[in-house]
Amino acid sequence: MIQLGNAVHGKAAPAGPGETEMTNHMKFAIGGIIIGLILLVVLPTWAVLLIIAAAIAIPAAAYLMLDPSQRRRLREQRRRRQLGN
Repeated sequence: MIQLGNAVHGKAAPAGPGETEMTNHMKFAIGGIIIGLILLVVLPTWAVLLIIAAAIAIPAAAYLMLDPSQRRRLREQRRRRQLGN
């Protein structure tokens, strides 16, 4: 049996006592920060700011395009944690 940290055979082991599991949102946030830092080095500042603005504006615009009943349904699903995990 190969054991590296909490991983066994390349699969993540469940969080032990006192440890917390990372949510998908946290993984995406960390990935976004790393990509943003790389882009700051590679691209000009205005291009990075444009990409960040688009990453915020596109989901916000999509949410605003929903009907009130669709927004209500989405909020209920999030409340029940059916989305985002």
